[in-house]
Amino acid sequence: MVVLGQFAGPHGVKGGFKVRSYTDIAADIAAYGPLYTEEGHQLTLSLGSEVKPSLFFATAPEVTSREACDRYKGALLYVARDRLPAPDEDEYYLDDLVGLKAVTITGQLAGEVKAVVNYGAGDVIELHKIPGRPGLVLLPFTKDAVPKVDLAAGQVMVVLPEEEDSSEDKG
Repeated sequence: MVVLGQFAGPHGVKGGFKVRSYTDIAADIAAYGPLYTEEGHQLTLSLGSEVKPSLFFATAPEVTSREACDRYKGALLYVARDRLPAPDEDEYYLDDLVGLKAVTITGQLAGEVKAVVNYGAGDVIELHKIPGRPGLVLLPFTKDAVPKVDLAAGQVMVVLPEEEDSSEDKG
């Protein structure tokens, strides 16, 4: 299952609601058939107007009242992977990157892709399990920071930020 959007709350009293689209073309969220929550609840979207970029008013036959919206509150909306088209060359479904090994240009292990997120300024790859480094390293998902993705080999090539020079006088 692949996340296509998120239920963003009720709108009105007759079961209307807002939905946030994560698809490349925002209105395509309704083009893949019914969407499902993690709990298995179905939503068959009919989109209305776009409130702001990637946020739509919507209706669905499964939601007929404001109270019915409660079951979907904040829910991520999924579609079966086989309903999506194959990505073009040099394009990837971000979910496919999660779990891949990260290696440096010199071939050293640089951890594992924990997630790919977008906080508004572009996609960011979160690396974890990095040898010799605690916590996460965040890299922009650009050709400079991630020059190669090899799904067949199960890895991404990354350019890690330079570690701070520990010999500097901290006094």
